Amino acid sequence: MQQITVDQLATTPDAHVIDVREPDEYRTGHVPGATNIPLSQLGDRLGEIPTEVTVHVICQSGGRSARATEALAAAGVDAINVAGGTSAWTGAGHPVDAA
Repeated sequence: MQQITVDQLATTPDAHVIDVREPDEYRTGHVPGATNIPLSQLGDRLGEIPTEVTVHVICQSGGRSARATEALAAAGVDAINVAGGTSAWTGAGHPVDAA
């Protein structure tokens, strides 16, 4: 499984980020521009995930995103897990959106 750090994600221009946390978690703060597709809905929403670009998958701490990354890779998506998740992102001082 491919993996990057939150600092690497922060310096990746135009990264396509999928946040696999539940909507209530997502609303508390997420990587700017991230699309919320909860892990529990991933299989039903595969059609929403682009296949022409690399997707960066994030959750709260890295566990759910690792499972999602493996599932996406098995489905033919170029997916990279974001190590440490949103906790590491905010801990590193990167900006978050809340909605």
